Amino acid sequence: MEKKSFWQSGHKPTLFSSFLYFDISFMIWVLIGPLSVIIAADYPMDPVQKANLVALPILGGSILRLVLGFLTDYIGPKLTAQIGMVLTVIPLMLGWQFVNSLDQLYIVALLLGIAGASFAAALPLAGQWYSKEHQGLAMGIAGAGNSGTIFTTLFANRLAQHFGGWEAVFGLALIPIVLVFIFFTIFAKNSPNRPAPKKLTQYGSLLKQRDAWVFCLFYCVTFGGFVGLTNYLTIFFNTQYGLSPVKAADFTTICVIAGSFFRPVGGYLADRFGGTRMLTVLYAVAGLMLASISTIPPLPVVIVLLFVGMMSLGMGNGSVFQLVPQRFGNELGLMTGIVGAAGGIGGYVLPLILGKLYQSSGAYTAGFLVLSGIALAALIILYVIQFSWRKQWMGKGGKALIQTSGEGSTINV
Repeated sequence: MEKKSFWQSGHKPTLFSSFLYFDISFMIWVLIGPLSVIIAADYPMDPVQKANLVALPILGGSILRLVLGFLTDYIGPKLTAQIGMVLTVIPLMLGWQFVNSLDQLYIVALLLGIAGASFAAALPLAGQWYSKEHQGLAMGIAGAGNSGTIFTTLFANRLAQHFGGWEAVFGLALIPIVLVFIFFTIFAKNSPNRPAPKKLTQYGSLLKQRDAWVFCLFYCVTFGGFVGLTNYLTIFFNTQYGLSPVKAADFTTICVIAGSFFRPVGGYLADRFGGTRMLTVLYAVAGLMLASISTIPPLPVVIVLLFVGMMSLGMGNGSVFQLVPQRFGNELGLMTGIVGAAGGIGGYVLPLILGKLYQSSGAYTAGFLVLSGIALAALIILYVIQFSWRKQWMGKGGKALIQTSGEGSTINV
C-alpha cells in the first residue's frame, strides 16, 4: 500500500487547533518573565527573588503536566485541553485585579503553570492522528506553539506601558484565551485511534523503565533550556547590558523566535535522519554556544550566540518528541506528561542557577558555564545510551527503530 504524505494523513483542523491551544497557553505561561523588570519597580527584589518569580510558573507547569497527562489518558485530550483553558482564567483574573503583595504574586506565578501544562494535552491530541513516520513533524508543528512566547516578549511590556501597568496585561490576556477556547471547541477532535486508558499500576511501571528517565533527562535539557532562558533573558539583558524593559524583551524575542520556529524543523529532520543523530549535533552546538556566552561578549555577539543556542534547543525539543512516540506509542498521553514535567523542572532550575550564581559572584560567567556543562553531559549520555538502544530494539525484532537514515525507512532513531 502506498504511504500517504504528511498533508494527506491526519486531521488538519485538530493539528491547527492543537497549535493554537499550545500557542496561547505558552503566551500566558511566560507572561511574568518579560514583565519581571517592570514588576520589580513595584516590588523590589534581589537577584534570587527575581529568578524565583520567573521560575515559579515553570514549576507549576511541571507539576500540573502530570495531572493533565493523566486526564488526557482517561478523559481524552480535547476535554482535558478545554478544562485547562477554563482554569487558566483564574491566575489571569487574580493578576489583573487581586495582587497586592509579592507573596500574592508568587501564588499567581505558580498558578500560571496551568497554562504551561497544556503541553500534556496538545501534543497527544495532534500526534494520535498521525502514523509513526510523520510523528516528528506532527508533534513539531503542534509543539511550535512555543511561538506564543514571542507575543509575550514582544508586546507585554509595551502593553504595560500603554495601559498603565503590568496588571492590565493579565486582563488583556483573557481575550485571546476565550477566542481560542471557542475555536478549539468547534474544530478539534479526538483521534479514533486513541489508546484505551491504562490502569494505575501501568503508570508506575513506566517509571520503572530506564528509557522513560532517559527521555526525561534529554527533554529537561532541551525544553528546560528553552523555556528557562525565555523567562530569564529579559532580566539578563536588563542587568548585564543595562537595556530598558522594552528593549530587553525585544532582544529576548529575537532569541525566542529561533527556539520556537525551528522546533518543527527539528522534528522533520529527526524523521528523516534519526532522532539520536539530530540530538548529538544539537547538544554539541548548544553546549558550545552557552560556553561562549559565559565570556559575556558584546551585545551583538551575545545575540547571535543566544539565537543559535536557542535554535539548537528548539530543534532538540522536536527531536526528542520524534523518539518518544516510537518507544512509548501506546502510553503517549502519559509519557508526554511525564517527559513534559521533566522539561518544566529543567526550566525551573535554570533561572535559579543563573540568579544564585550571579548574586554570589556578581557575574553571569559561572552560570552559563554550568549550563554548558549540563548540555555536554546530556551529549555524553546520549552517545552511550544509543548503543544500548540499538542492541535492545534489534533483539526485539525492532530493526526499523534503529535505522539512522531516512532513505527507505519508516521510523528513525
